[in-house]
Amino acid sequence: MSAPARTGSGLDDDRPLDLQIEDHRRELTGYCYRMLGSAFEAEDAVQDTMIRAWKGVAKFDGRSSLRSWLYRIATNVCIDALNGRKRRAVPMDVGGPGAPVAESLREPLPDAEWLEPMPDARIATPAGDPADKAVAKETIRLAFVAALQHLPARQRAVLILREVLCWKAAEVAELLGTSVASVNSALQRARATLQEQGVSEAAPQTAPTMDEAHTALLMRYMAAFEAFDMAALTELLHEDVEQNMPPLELWFRGREDVIAWMDTGPGQSCRGSRVAPIEINGTVGYAQWKPTGPDGEFEAWGVTALRIEDGAVTGLSIFLNTDLFALFGLPLKLADAPELWEPKAA
Repeated sequence: MSAPARTGSGLDDDRPLDLQIEDHRRELTGYCYRMLGSAFEAEDAVQDTMIRAWKGVAKFDGRSSLRSWLYRIATNVCIDALNGRKRRAVPMDVGGPGAPVAESLREPLPDAEWLEPMPDARIATPAGDPADKAVAKETIRLAFVAALQHLPARQRAVLILREVLCWKAAEVAELLGTSVASVNSALQRARATLQEQGVSEAAPQTAPTMDEAHTALLMRYMAAFEAFDMAALTELLHEDVEQNMPPLELWFRGREDVIAWMDTGPGQSCRGSRVAPIEINGTVGYAQWKPTGPDGEFEAWGVTALRIEDGAVTGLSIFLNTDLFALFGLPLKLADAPELWEPKAA
């Protein structure tokens, strides 16, 4: 049963309160994801935010907007979750690149130690300014979210609110219960840390967009991967391409090592796989099923995000966590959704 609307409370419209709150779920999920670096934790944090909002609705006096009030709750939820916890990492944070041989493999680290991907569909809104949507995509890229994890929780919140969501310093100060001077100081320190991580701007004026060329390159890559055509894959990879595979610490740098991993190394086990395109962390990617089940049944293996620059694949982030398939609305067995796979033309 929907809660009644409240008049004179500063709420945006006369619809039931639960519908008004639900309008903000996707943008709050994007905010919590940038804060926490985990799609699963972000969704839990948003759900906790909604529950706290319902329980505390009597205290909402309408002096701020419903959106600001929800962001205040979500910020507190995220900061509480981050207190005393190690930051989520990417394999490149752990050590240098390894050799593409089985001897380089170690026991995987727990999933909770790694940065996790986010499906675009869980945070994207169908309407809105195209420029704002482009910036939103740019600021969920894996490199940007990974850099955010190096910031203390409150600096992280300040940078996201000021530079990604374009809040005014006074609004952020009110949300965090601090001064404008403290907000500006935190923002300066956060910017300096991002620069150290190789991220110069949080929200560039002109964010790269995923155009037809990116999609075409993805389709060529998937076709070559399914055919396990090393020559075709070599043509698509940049000479300095990086590949990482959480929850494994191992990562590679260089086209030769990436190809060697697939051609003569443990990556040979991916031969015969089937893939389907996905939109992941503001870029294109694919889900992969390997023929490991009874009678060669195709079973979920991982999801991959491609970094594409200047017409070549410069990064492959392969997440070997089949729990992610549910987030993308994908089955664990390809036989349960055969329409997902069609032969790709190289």
